[in-house]
Amino acid sequence: MRVHLGSDHAGLELKEHLLGWLRENGHEPVDHGPFVYDAVDDYPVFCLRAAEGVVQDPGSLGVVIGGSGNGEQIAANKVVGVRSALVWSTETAELAREHNDANVISVGGRMHTVEEMTSFVGIFLATPFSGEERHVRRIAMLSAYEKSHVLPPLPASAQGHGPDA
Repeated sequence: MRVHLGSDHAGLELKEHLLGWLRENGHEPVDHGPFVYDAVDDYPVFCLRAAEGVVQDPGSLGVVIGGSGNGEQIAANKVVGVRSALVWSTETAELAREHNDANVISVGGRMHTVEEMTSFVGIFLATPFSGEERHVRRIAMLSAYEKSHVLPPLPASAQGHGPDA
């Protein structure tokens, strides 16, 4: 599987590690940078490219890496067609694929050991989407909103409540 990678300076060490680990495990990594350490680089430059790579390469997945993973996830989710999940445990890595059909994950290089983050990536890559109807329905709602910017209709149980009332 092709795996698009992007990071910032805080994720560079893990990205470099993952390039080798992915090759050793039969994957084809695509490195969107950075390629050298620069303490003041900007994660959107590299994470947006990795996310675009995933969208333009059907069947591929992506990993974006920063200090916390928060900004990198936000950047990846700006790309139409990306569903990026912040992963901080083996369970969140599995659920990102199984329930959300995430095509990109974001990890925090300063939050975990290289071994922990490598295990998160391995689980993400190995876990298939469940295809359960409720998950398919929810993802379809998000995709429709992404294209139209029209909110999904409220369920009957919520009618007459809240700001839409």
